[in-house]
Amino acid sequence: MILPIVAYGHPVLRQVCSDITPDYPELKKLIEDMWDTMYNSHGMGLAAPQINRPIRLFVIDTEQVFEKSEEDEIAQFEGEGGKKLVFINAHITELTGEPWSCDEGCLSLPGFREEVSRESTVTIEYCDEHFNPQTSTFKGINARVVLHEYDHIEGKLFIDRISLIKKKLLKKKLDDISAGRAKAGYKMLLPKK
Repeated sequence: MILPIVAYGHPVLRQVCSDITPDYPELKKLIEDMWDTMYNSHGMGLAAPQINRPIRLFVIDTEQVFEKSEEDEIAQFEGEGGKKLVFINAHITELTGEPWSCDEGCLSLPGFREEVSRESTVTIEYCDEHFNPQTSTFKGINARVVLHEYDHIEGKLFIDRISLIKKKLLKKKLDDISAGRAKAGYKMLLPKK
């Protein structure tokens, strides 16, 4: 089932999310719905707060980037291939590598893109969809998408990583998103006024 994406300005996007247990109600269905919602919205990742659930759960699929162009510089960064993964109760253990800037967007901020600098390598502990504990290191575009979605479960947005001056210049655009005046191409859940 395709769920509405929470728009910028909704309080759930600013909550630090809670860990869950394997008996979380209808977890398998929720994960399936997250995949459906992410693909319908043409995203590479989706975090539970973006569908109005303040829990430490996100999904990523960077395989689609690698399928589009195997010769692409981003796709070849550090020699990693695409990843399609579920992250439950994720916690970063290490950030390393040279920071690099890249254009980022967010399903909760439709039509809004900005250059964001992030570390090139992240090591993260999490459980997969079967609650098997994992520790993985991601590089390049995989690290970027993991870090972007991880920010969501920490109550942060990629615009928190741009300068205050730039954010002030973009205030009207952000206000338009919160008010539902931005064209998303998918159903959105707006903040209550």
